[in-house]
Amino acid sequence: MSRDIFLNISPLDHRYSVSETAVFESLSAYISERAVVRYCARAEIALIKARLALRNQLTAPLRSALDRAASAVDLDAVYAEEEKTKHNIRALVNVLKQIVPAGTVHLVHLGATSVDILDTALSMRVRDCVRRVILPLLKGLEQNLCAIALREAETPQVGRTHGQHAVPITFGFAVAEYVSRLGKSILEIERRAGELKGKLAGPVGAYNGTAMLVRDPEELEKRYLAYLGLKPSEHSTQLVEPEYLLRLLLELNVAFGVIANLADDLRNLQRSEIGEVFEQFGSGQVGSSTMPQKRNPWNSEHVKSLWKAFAPRVITFFMDQISEHQRDLSNSASGRFVADYLAGFSFAVERMKSVTADLRADREGMTRNLNSAGGKVKGGVLAEPAYLLLSEAGIADAHELIRKITLEAERTGSSFFDALSAHADTFALITAQLEKLGVSDPASFFACPERYRGLAAEKAKGIAEKYGNIFAER
Repeated sequence: MSRDIFLNISPLDHRYSVSETAVFESLSAYISERAVVRYCARAEIALIKARLALRNQLTAPLRSALDRAASAVDLDAVYAEEEKTKHNIRALVNVLKQIVPAGTVHLVHLGATSVDILDTALSMRVRDCVRRVILPLLKGLEQNLCAIALREAETPQVGRTHGQHAVPITFGFAVAEYVSRLGKSILEIERRAGELKGKLAGPVGAYNGTAMLVRDPEELEKRYLAYLGLKPSEHSTQLVEPEYLLRLLLELNVAFGVIANLADDLRNLQRSEIGEVFEQFGSGQVGSSTMPQKRNPWNSEHVKSLWKAFAPRVITFFMDQISEHQRDLSNSASGRFVADYLAGFSFAVERMKSVTADLRADREGMTRNLNSAGGKVKGGVLAEPAYLLLSEAGIADAHELIRKITLEAERTGSSFFDALSAHADTFALITAQLEKLGVSDPASFFACPERYRGLAAEKAKGIAEKYGNIFAER
């Protein structure tokens, strides 16, 4: 039955389903209660096909009729039947027996235990959800980041460590960090999704029941799972080995952490006193109920907040590894919340994807901050190259000499460049080293902090092009 959205309990089903309607609807095909029943029905039908195939009785018309039955299951009828049986799979079996071809009724669920169907259907649902919803979202975000890294590869920015100004980089280089980290995680998620397994090994995993039906129970299992695009778990109890799903969920959590880290960096760069990037802000959008001037980085903050809500669930994923002997029911409730995790993660990715689609660098702000970087000494971020070049020229106490020059600049209020060039002998040694390196116009190098950027631009371009090409092909 339909439910008034304002009566929903989970914010996933009202606040986020409204703001991310397309994502919610896409997810529903794989992780909703409707999807649970539909995928279990597909698994039950696959079992019938496998039995018929082993007998060489699976004709094309019969196969089509079975497929129609799988898609014709009445969800209301299944729920009504469950009210009687108090068992979800037996309810589905009873409904299926009413709609499969007459000659196959006795084969419905024959030789299977409930979890042969449930765990197999879960692997299918998670696999399809990841491949068809989550990976496209992640790849879209990755492509956005690649575009920013390329566009801003040459944009000067001051680097930061411990929240303090460090040495110059480029904004494209800063973004390329996330291109690289997220890109590798996407590839791992893709691999892990393809390794999910199913089973048809019975109540304890020893093929007791199917050994009474066919000579080669493992061949039956392989055929059953092949119809569903899966392979058997190497060893089953009543359950598929939990580590296949666990490792996929862990890698999703790795990607979630990368995205949360990106969200943190972007919202911090939008601080009033930093002002180096900005999210697009609609003409009718309101940042504060009382301060009309506010333009809050609320999307990045929402991503961080979703991560806080869902990342800790990884503990439950680990806890669901444990099931006593061949099975207990201690994961019967907790395992259902994997769907919530997948949804929360998807909403966060979609939100960050929208942020990066319209993210813009305030290049003037970045230049202003870079030029004023270095603590109390303008241009002080260039103390490092001065010390390194002077050391390379053979001066043993180069670090101390440059430190004193920075103190002199601070005391007199001059820039680091002016203080350094006032020490003619030291400045000459340093510029001579720059000439050896082939640096053009070495005399003005220390007046231009943006020139001391190492390989930032080259790395940004290389990483963006690498992952842009990888995901353009997938």
